[in-house]
Amino acid sequence: LGMRELGNTGLKLSSLGFGASPLGNVFGTVKEEDAIASVNEAVRLGVNYFDTSPYYGGTLSEQVLGKALKTLTIPRDQYVVSTKCGRYKEGFDFSAERVTRSIDESLARLNLDYVDIFQCHDIEFGSLDQVVNETIPALQKIKETGKIRYIGITGLPLNVFSYVLDRVPPGSVDVILSYCHYSINDSSLENLLPYLKCKGVGVISASPLSMGLLTESGPPEWHPAPSELKSACAAATTHCKAKGKNISKLALQYSLKNKDISSVLVGMNSVQQVQENVAAAIEANQGQSIDDELLREVEVIINPVKNVAWESGISQN
Repeated sequence: LGMRELGNTGLKLSSLGFGASPLGNVFGTVKEEDAIASVNEAVRLGVNYFDTSPYYGGTLSEQVLGKALKTLTIPRDQYVVSTKCGRYKEGFDFSAERVTRSIDESLARLNLDYVDIFQCHDIEFGSLDQVVNETIPALQKIKETGKIRYIGITGLPLNVFSYVLDRVPPGSVDVILSYCHYSINDSSLENLLPYLKCKGVGVISASPLSMGLLTESGPPEWHPAPSELKSACAAATTHCKAKGKNISKLALQYSLKNKDISSVLVGMNSVQQVQENVAAAIEANQGQSIDDELLREVEVIINPVKNVAWESGISQN
């Protein structure tokens, strides 16, 4: 599958990561045995990175992932788990007290003694100054206890990352997780990569399918993208289908091309999805894969709305 180093952490992540939000039934109901089977299949095929949050399915994603991890037969140091704090079903709370409680709750649900990466979740909804002055210092105290190994921040607008990284002590934030900014319709994360590299911060990118925009089934009802972006992506999807190709595979391979992104997280909830995504990732890593001609045609359709952003109001991430 190809392993990539994550910033200065020393961790090596599979280029394809397992996004566990679907295990919280965020995108429809998933049977527990299917969830457990998909996690085991992912590991069997070389995926070593799993990402969740207490917010996904109101803690259900963590609980189900925890049950699945318990069934793995490989040593704990062979896989990497990240979860998050600060965003909950009840709302946002980035206080030191809440995030300190949060890690113990998450570890209990995940059946783990530690998580590799603990991330402040969707920080644009909180006070960035509180994240800098209170949350990150609290996470550093937790790190000293051994319950977490590395500290991260996540969010939709890209400007939140530099705001925080410019204000915290160097080395206190190890990782950023960005979503919906490295895909065929929006590659604006690219502009931030040299800055993040210079800061020694690892980069994880989620949602290469733009939360459903680049799929044959199309985005969910709640998707916040403007209508012209939805239309362009739908047209691109139809174009691929007419050529007997699936836009989701093209989109995933496009996102995997950039080696400065350590892992591309994709939500998965079935053995078949895991197998399809891994096959696409293996092709991409062997460099034989991406259908350049089709990609150019799709880019022509999407270019008029390329990098059109949306507000991070009702995203499920």
